[in-house]
Amino acid sequence: MAHTIVIFGASGDLTSRKLIPALYELHRKGRLPKETRIVGFSRTPLAHDDWRNRLAESTARFIGDRFDASAWQAFAPSIFYHAGDIGNQEDFVSLQQFLAEVEGESRAERIYYLSTAPRFYEPAVAQLGKAGMAEQSAGVRRIVIEKPFGVDLASARQLNTSVHQVFNEEQIYRIDHYLGKETVQNVLVLRFANAIFEPIWNRNYIDHVQITAAEEVTIGHRAGYYDTAGLLRDMFQNHLLQLLTLTAMEAPSRFEADAVRDEKVKILRAIRPMRPADVAANTIRGQYRKYRDEANVAPGSYTPTFGAVKLHVDNWRWQGVPFYLRSGKAMSCRTTQVVIQFREPPHIMFPEGAQNIQEGNRLVLQIQPAEGVQLHFLTKVPDAGMKFRMTDLDFRFGQKFATGIPDSYQRLLLDVMHGDASLFARADEVELAWGIIDPIQAVWDRPGPPELALYEEGGWGPPTSTEWMQRQNRQWFDTCPVL
Repeated sequence: MAHTIVIFGASGDLTSRKLIPALYELHRKGRLPKETRIVGFSRTPLAHDDWRNRLAESTARFIGDRFDASAWQAFAPSIFYHAGDIGNQEDFVSLQQFLAEVEGESRAERIYYLSTAPRFYEPAVAQLGKAGMAEQSAGVRRIVIEKPFGVDLASARQLNTSVHQVFNEEQIYRIDHYLGKETVQNVLVLRFANAIFEPIWNRNYIDHVQITAAEEVTIGHRAGYYDTAGLLRDMFQNHLLQLLTLTAMEAPSRFEADAVRDEKVKILRAIRPMRPADVAANTIRGQYRKYRDEANVAPGSYTPTFGAVKLHVDNWRWQGVPFYLRSGKAMSCRTTQVVIQFREPPHIMFPEGAQNIQEGNRLVLQIQPAEGVQLHFLTKVPDAGMKFRMTDLDFRFGQKFATGIPDSYQRLLLDVMHGDASLFARADEVELAWGIIDPIQAVWDRPGPPELALYEEGGWGPPTSTEWMQRQNRQWFDTCPVL
C-alpha cells in the first residue's frame, strides 16, 4: 500500500534532526513501504530540490558515517515540499490538491505528522477537518501528535475533545519517543518472555523500585520553554510514568495496542492520588545553584531542575511497594535506568557483611546510554573471612548486537505506517497521567514545603534527597553507567 507522510512544521528542528533521518534509515534498510512519499508543509517558500538539498546536509550531519550518498539519491525523489500557513484554510485546499497530484490514481494511506509548536495542534486538526482530509473513503488517514499533549488535565481534555471532533481515537497516535527505545520495549520482553522473573516480580520479594532520568547538561538554550513548563511536565508526566507503567503492568493477553494500553491504564488508575500534605511528605524538589543566572530564566525563578516523587500503586501485586521517580538537570552523568531493589534476606547470618546487603539483591535496567541489564548480587571476598563484595552479571546491547540500536523514531514511524498503536498513548492514558501530576504541580507552584533545595552541578541533586531516602532506610542507586 502506498503511503504519504505529510509533515507540518517541516522547516523545524525535529524534522531535520529526527524525522527525515529516521525515514532515510528505514529506506536504506529496505523497511520503508514501497511508494512512500514525504511532503513537507511550512510557511517558508522552497522548491522541492532546495528542501531536498537542505535535508541531505542535515541528515548527513546527524547520522554521520551511516549516510550513503547513493542511497540518498534513491530516497530524495520521494520528498516534496508545499508551502503553506496552518492558519490559512486556502493553503489546506491547495495542499489537498497537491497530494492528489502526487498520489495520482493510487489509493494511498496518509499520515499527518504535527511537528509544530503545541499551540498549532488544534488549528491544524481543525483545518484538516474543514478540508475533508481526515475522511477515510479514499484510504486510511492517521495523525501523529508530538508531546506535550496539554500542560495539565484540563488542557489535555480540551485537546482530546478537539482532535476527536475530526479524527477517531484509532486514527490518533500520541507519540513519546521514549517508548520507541529498544531498551524500553525490552522491559516487556525481560518480564514476560522469561519465566524466572515473574514469580518474584511482586510485593513479596521487591522492596522498592527506582526510576531515574538524569541529565548531565544544564538547561542551556531550553530555558525559555523550561522555566514555564517545569520538570514535572517535562519529564514526569510522560517519560517516567510510562516507564512506571511498563515496569508495573500485568501481562496483556496478547501484544496488541488495546491489550497493552488497557494494562497500562489499570496501573495509572491504581496510583494513589496525592493530597497537598502528601506532596510535602512524598516529594523533593531542588534547583541547581546557577539556574537563575541562565539566559531567559525569570529573576527569582522557583522552577525546580530536580525532583523526586514517591508513588504507591494500590493493587494486589504492588501494595506497600514504593515507586521512586527521580529526574534532574546538571547531574553527575546522563542516565535513564529502572532499579528493582529486592528485599533483604529475612535473617543475616554473616555479621561482617551485613552493611553491604543493600548493594546486592538489585536488578538494573539501563535504558540509556549504556543500554543493557545488570543483576547485582553479593559474593564472598577470597581469603577475607566472610566479607562480602558486590558483583554483577552484565548484559550490554552494544556488545551483543553488532547492528547497533536504531533511533526510536524509526520504530515508531514504522508502527504508524503499519497501524500498530501499541507504543502510543491513548486518550484516557494521557488524562490519567495528568491527573497524577496536577496535584503535585499545584503544590510546587507555590512557596512552602517541600522546600526548593539548592544543589551543586555534577552531583546527584540536593542533599535533602539523600537524607529523605535514608529516613526511609533506603538509598538511591547513584552510579553512573560504564559506557
